[in-house]
Amino acid sequence: MPEQHPHPPSTPRRRGRPARAAGTDAPATRDRILHAAREEFAERGYEKTSVRGIAKAAGVDSALVHHYFGTKEQMFEAAVEIAAAPALSAPDVVLAGPLDSAGERLTRFFFGVWENPATRAPLLAVVRSALTNEAAATVFRRLIVSQLLRRIAAEIELPDAQLRTELAAAQLVGAAVIRYVVKVEPLASADLERIIERVAPAVQAHLTGP
Repeated sequence: MPEQHPHPPSTPRRRGRPARAAGTDAPATRDRILHAAREEFAERGYEKTSVRGIAKAAGVDSALVHHYFGTKEQMFEAAVEIAAAPALSAPDVVLAGPLDSAGERLTRFFFGVWENPATRAPLLAVVRSALTNEAAATVFRRLIVSQLLRRIAAEIELPDAQLRTELAAAQLVGAAVIRYVVKVEPLASADLERIIERVAPAVQAHLTGP
């Protein structure tokens, strides 16, 4: 009769990085979590969105969300950065021609991003969250200031460049919130060229006016 061998003891699971199913592609998993987060923040807002809810929507364990993104605030920051990516190339638009015509270029570019349904939807999600939650507003403000406003201000060799840039941004963001978020008429349905014609001179005056 062959000798009976006891089953070897099971290997204890290591702490740390959560186990993933064999063959799972890490970049694809991260992208799926990020997409789910954007959807959750868009539908529920910052306060009502949870890491557990994001994990459930992405079909992963909550530990995997924490592994890739950390806290909910860090998750929101990653979602904001992706949503705002098209707008973050605005400094290149300012540099694309003479500074005395930057207002028209910047205004046209900015509203072009908002008019595109593919880029408008994620922007709406993060702006709505930033308007209703201070933690979300802090993340949004930090990203926009560091990656957008300071870069533009660096190209304006005039006194109070940072203030000028912020006032130009306030002009554009205020118009966008009224047109796309609050949807106040007649601005909400006004012809885009007419809006650009009205707003661009004000943006230019903030950037380079006396």
